[in-house]
Amino acid sequence: MRIGLLAFPGFQLLDVSGPADVFAEAARQLGDPGAYSVEVIGTEPGMLRSSCGLRLAVDATVSTVRGKLHTLLVAGSPEVEALRSGQELHRWLQMQSRSVRRLGSVCTGAFVLGAAGLLDGRRATTHWNDVAQLRAQNPQVLLEPDAIYVKDGKLYTSAGVTAGLDLALAMVEEDHGRDLALRVARELVMFLKRPGGQSQFSANLAAQTAEKSQIRKVQEHVLLHLKADLSVPRLAMLAGMSERNFTRVFHEETGMTPAQFVEKARIDEARRQLEDSGDALKRLAANVGYANLDAFSRAFNRRIGVSPSEYRRQFAG
Repeated sequence: MRIGLLAFPGFQLLDVSGPADVFAEAARQLGDPGAYSVEVIGTEPGMLRSSCGLRLAVDATVSTVRGKLHTLLVAGSPEVEALRSGQELHRWLQMQSRSVRRLGSVCTGAFVLGAAGLLDGRRATTHWNDVAQLRAQNPQVLLEPDAIYVKDGKLYTSAGVTAGLDLALAMVEEDHGRDLALRVARELVMFLKRPGGQSQFSANLAAQTAEKSQIRKVQEHVLLHLKADLSVPRLAMLAGMSERNFTRVFHEETGMTPAQFVEKARIDEARRQLEDSGDALKRLAANVGYANLDAFSRAFNRRIGVSPSEYRRQFAG
């Protein structure tokens, strides 16, 4: 199968090398070097400098590549603005979308597909930190912000950076079955099916997004006092605002309700404790502000996609 990986100046190296390694390992496991033929297609010829500074030689460009591709994946970039592309590339992608069996993106490569009009009315995902921007630029996209990867017909999109490996592995399983995919996953020391979704990012990062000092103050209070009363009335009082105004401003500043932020903060801390401590689940639930284990388990499963006990089994040191 002929796999094309589209790259451009400033691309994220792992968006290209990750899927390439998965397909190469699958070919090695099959004992057939030709099972997957991977080539880098550049938006310009020669050596492309990646976002980390390393350079990659392209095999062809969008102007010179010939023949039919089986799968085409578009790499992303840490700088979303670098993903702006011209009409020539848009037309090439539109043409490829009609001939390839699979068209997809890794991380913010979804912005390139969106600019070409290939995400309209389709289910898709991207890096969690860029979901809002992708939605703003492509309001017709049906975004699934917590998914590791999304398949909608022959359109495949994946979340941030390492999720490109998950996507490529899913394609290997689709092509050759679970046994081969499992052998590849074992060799590359990765999950066959990664537990949970993109919610494995820190609420502490979200605390940095608020601009108004009152909201930052509330966020910092939440992160430091997870066992305290963190109801809207209490937080609004802390911010010196009415409950209605506080809820409105908090959502405008952070993109989530106060209750959602509190839950994210508590579950994020619970994740760390599940990874690092052997505390019983009931005690751990109390440590992060839950009155009972059932409420904690429901919230954890809602946010992470697996139960606390399963998460500990997978990630405990």
